[in-house]
Amino acid sequence: MNIAVSKPDLTIRLCGPRGFCAGVDRAIQIVVLALKAYGAPVYVRHEIVHNRYVVEGLEAKGAIFVEELDEIPAEHRAQPVVFSAHGVPKSVPADADARNLFYLDATCPLVSKVHKQAMRHNRLGRHVVLIGHAGHPEVIGTMGQLPEGTVSLIETVEDADVYEPVDPDNLGFVTQTTLSVDDTAGVIARLQERFPNLTAPAADSICYATTNRQEVVKEAAPGCDLFIVVGAPNSSNSKRLVEVALRAGAKKSVLVQRASEIDWDNIGDIETVGLSAGASAPEVIVNEIIEAFRARYNAVVELAETVKETENFLVNRELRSIELTTADMAFVNGE
Repeated sequence: MNIAVSKPDLTIRLCGPRGFCAGVDRAIQIVVLALKAYGAPVYVRHEIVHNRYVVEGLEAKGAIFVEELDEIPAEHRAQPVVFSAHGVPKSVPADADARNLFYLDATCPLVSKVHKQAMRHNRLGRHVVLIGHAGHPEVIGTMGQLPEGTVSLIETVEDADVYEPVDPDNLGFVTQTTLSVDDTAGVIARLQERFPNLTAPAADSICYATTNRQEVVKEAAPGCDLFIVVGAPNSSNSKRLVEVALRAGAKKSVLVQRASEIDWDNIGDIETVGLSAGASAPEVIVNEIIEAFRARYNAVVELAETVKETENFLVNRELRSIELTTADMAFVNGE
């Protein structure tokens, strides 16, 4: 006789907003539309966004990812190449022009705004202080907007403590868009303490999506036995969400790319799980993780929502006449 084993009860606090921001959504749409408009292959310099699932989904449609433009074979130089959402140094479009390549820039408009803020500081004679993570593509892109030697990178409060500019009274700062709001505030406060004439950008550099995702995680995390953030290990904004969840009171917080990465054998006794996704993580994986919990628990999903995001960024002018269907984006958004 089969005896039914009852599943343990579980509450999943599903954060909203979560997942794709308008800039990521736009970048993926640009690659999908370019494939529809020009046919395969469409080349993409670097990961279009920091998510392996998204990259593999676009590869399946005919995108080819390269690290540098010289990897594009001569016979494909008439095909478009897309620059990633993180932005690129000025040298990259200049290189594309020199090679007679047709390129589509998928830089997030909010990253482009930071580029303009940095260039404005420079134009007004200020040395630019960039708060961000060394080696991140967005930081490389922002520093690459300005002449060498005109930007200094500050990563931590400790960096701010020892920074010695040539002209302490003539500084302007900008930040990477995907930083921890709280950590960045600490770095800025220390810089302002040391350099009272430090000029802020005309508008906050940390983007709305980063701020929104961190705020809802702060609300949802207290009382969670486990907090799961869907995202890639090289995704800055996703890693910040893990830190925010722990700081806000989650007993444990982990970053996973797929449900298969959850350590089911050592998950322990859990009653409440928080679930969010970084700005480059697709909704289909959030759904996959919810279903994986439902297979093991009597799971109830509660929505923890702070704001509704309505931002929408237009794709490049060359692509606006091409129809984008739900089916085109089902590989990341689900049906």
